[in-house]
Amino acid sequence: MSDPDAFRTVAGPVETTFEIRGSRFTGSLAPARSREDAEAFVDRRRADHPDATHVVPAYRVPADPNDERGHLREYANDDGEPGGSAGKPALNVLEQREVRNVVLAVVRYHGGQNLGVGGLARAYARSASEALDAAEIVDRQPTERVVATVGYDDSGTVRGVLESVGAEFDADYAEVVRFDVRVPVSDAESLKNRLRSATSGRVRLA
Repeated sequence: MSDPDAFRTVAGPVETTFEIRGSRFTGSLAPARSREDAEAFVDRRRADHPDATHVVPAYRVPADPNDERGHLREYANDDGEPGGSAGKPALNVLEQREVRNVVLAVVRYHGGQNLGVGGLARAYARSASEALDAAEIVDRQPTERVVATVGYDDSGTVRGVLESVGAEFDADYAEVVRFDVRVPVSDAESLKNRLRSATSGRVRLA
């Protein structure tokens, strides 16, 4: 990577499936900015597969959601598989491929034949590897969160500025309008100045 601050992650969610001796393994991989994002993703996979034998999570996300390039929080769980045979092998693949800000959930439906600890470890590692192979791996710039709050009269102006620079944002229209924006760290100060100028200083920034 040419930019030392950039990091490798996945562009969007993917899912891959294979079978071994009757057991079906489905690996679902997605971007995640925080532990809450990751756990919500795993919970959705559990809800989508209530009859699954196991749903094994592994993720590497920022310890501080506001610092995408900072210290990592890594987590894996075997979800009832023999100790060390599921979550850790999957997490190891994420580490070896040097991707971060990602979550993986491997759904297993048992086929009746035991795979043994070694066979399980290979299967969960394969699930992580195949999901990564299917994903688009991208270099991301670390972003900064900017919260812009304005009255309704200025909301169209602010939205126009954000859209013109391609900023990622959510808008909440209540008594005032609140834009929750993600912008590359290197562009944050310039964006703030543009918003101040466009609203004649009426925007509140946090």
